[in-house]
Amino acid sequence: MHISIWSDFACPYCYIGEVRLRRVLRDLRAESGVSIVMKSFELDPGACPEVVSSTEDRFAKKYGLSTAEAAWQIERISQAGRREGLAFNYASTRYSCMLDAHRLAKWGADQGRPEIAERLFAAYFADNLVLSDRQVLAGIAVQAGLGADDALAMLSSGAYTGEVRRDEEEAMRMGIHGVPYFYIESRLSMPGCLPYAEMRSAIAGLLAQEHGGRVHAGRVCGPDGCLFEGRAG
Repeated sequence: MHISIWSDFACPYCYIGEVRLRRVLRDLRAESGVSIVMKSFELDPGACPEVVSSTEDRFAKKYGLSTAEAAWQIERISQAGRREGLAFNYASTRYSCMLDAHRLAKWGADQGRPEIAERLFAAYFADNLVLSDRQVLAGIAVQAGLGADDALAMLSSGAYTGEVRRDEEEAMRMGIHGVPYFYIESRLSMPGCLPYAEMRSAIAGLLAQEHGGRVHAGRVCGPDGCLFEGRAG
């Protein structure tokens, strides 16, 4: 089984959904028969390379929330991540341009280190590192068993920018406007971060060749922000 996942490293539900998917596959004992490809989807291609605002300030300003309301919504998302066993500190994330992070993930996958994508998520949501900082990205490459100098050389070259753009163009053609978006063998689409039981049911059904492919959207992040329980925030 082949699974493509469109995601962005600044999207909390992408991190939660990717980890939840792996838990589903592990619980179904289906890990060995599944290949997962991470595809790029920048929520904000025009994001500044420097950190210019806090998570709380962005929420409050963008959605017309009070500071207290923004903090409450952010904590709810963090709690969802912690329930998946993740160190999840969404309130203190340091938001910036994610293009280089996507490029590093693609390079890492080509070097036989696809797990670098999960390290990037952890660096952002757990360690609150700035993923537009190339020295930070080189450090993440080292953690994945790759060379810092090689990573810096790749980032300086502009390599993999075309691959990132092709993923985003493919998403546009498919009508994908929010992430995470799971696409399984051209037979099943799962837009959004589904609850564990729904995700497991959908994948188990597909594995058994019995599922009809109709799945309801879960929590999702798009260019205008994240949706959780029917409300933008």
